[in-house]
Amino acid sequence: QVQLVESGGGLVQPGGSLRLSCAASGSIFSINFMGWFRQAPGKQREFVAHISRSGSTNLADSVKGRFTISRENAKNTVYLQMNSLKPEDMAVYYCKWIVTGRDYWGQGTQVTVSS
Repeated sequence: QVQLVESGGGLVQPGGSLRLSCAASGSIFSINFMGWFRQAPGKQREFVAHISRSGSTNLADSVKGRFTISRENAKNTVYLQMNSLKPEDMAVYYCKWIVTGRDYWGQGTQVTVSS
């Protein structure tokens, strides 16, 4: 079993920044995927960012140039740095790991972008 705990969400004004964290614990032996998704009210959950075991990253077009995904292996933690936030970024953000072929999701953290 793997447990994912997210933190760092909150209320921010347009143009502001937040950093989300996703800390993993448990039986982490073979990590196949580490990434972030988000879900806005009334919309489907969508991909935001992914970081591979080698450190290469992939971001959704809507966040490229504004968001950065990184990881700290020693802490089993993945980060999502979000800059220049827009109202359309407002959503519940979920981290997702695939470990030994099984999907694990965090509980979600709310990001609200409003003046």
